[in-house]
Amino acid sequence: MKTIQTKLKKQLHSPKIVNIMYVPALIFFVLLIFYPFFQGIIISFKEWNGYSPKFIWVGLQKYQKLFHDKDFYFTVKNTLIYGVGSTLIQNILGLGCAVLLDQKMRCEKLVRTVVYLPVVISALIMGYVWYFFFKFEGGAINDIMMLLGLDPLDWLAVGKRSVWIVTLVNSFQYMGISMVIYLAGLQGIPKTYYEAASIDGATSWTKFKNVTIPLLMPAITTSVVINIIGGLKLFDVIMAMTKGGPGYTSASISTMMYQIYFVRMDAGYASAMGIVMFLLISIISIINLKFLRNKEVEM
Repeated sequence: MKTIQTKLKKQLHSPKIVNIMYVPALIFFVLLIFYPFFQGIIISFKEWNGYSPKFIWVGLQKYQKLFHDKDFYFTVKNTLIYGVGSTLIQNILGLGCAVLLDQKMRCEKLVRTVVYLPVVISALIMGYVWYFFFKFEGGAINDIMMLLGLDPLDWLAVGKRSVWIVTLVNSFQYMGISMVIYLAGLQGIPKTYYEAASIDGATSWTKFKNVTIPLLMPAITTSVVINIIGGLKLFDVIMAMTKGGPGYTSASISTMMYQIYFVRMDAGYASAMGIVMFLLISIISIINLKFLRNKEVEM
């Protein structure tokens, strides 16, 4: 019996069996990622409303239109604000929470749960919750301002202000991810480094700058890349709070794609926009990844 079990274990751990087990995941990956992506590329060369069986092949016409569209350039600027702004805020707040929790403070588990809790809530629901805080009539913030004798403010009516409000809401929701990544990184740093720095007379700030940050670079790389990808493809919170308006003043590329496909029914133009967004996110992510990887040090 033991001989049979030993043979079965060897067979299950053989490279051939392991490779076969990858096949179902690979099939799903091809069907759900690669196939829609290549279909999107094909559709971007068509004049199509997204529903009709008929279409016209227009070549690069949609891409030419895209690079002459002022609204698109405006949404690219907003998208970069969402991506870069959310990344900075999430990482600063996440690192701050992680450093505090690493000190073995009281109610550590409660604080960790409270900070991470928004992550598990749907982004669309979170957007609607914050919308009821910021809306003009009956909004919680304006009600408080009126109680204090101040005039209410239409927080989401101005494009620039609404862009930063959405950025802050997105950062608040997902800073828990950064906190968990940084906390894992901090707990992996040997305490002997801090003891050696203390013997040399290093202050808390010196230890943080010269010991914690260099050894935390792998965690910083992971957190920054994850956050910047999430910020650049932001959709749910914008749709819940502003729907990209007024006009396209708070729109991201994702929400503009939605409007063009489902409202203007121009599937080809929306697909061309999606391909450009994919390239934009890929380029920015790869540049960040390579830059931060070069800053990493070995323990």
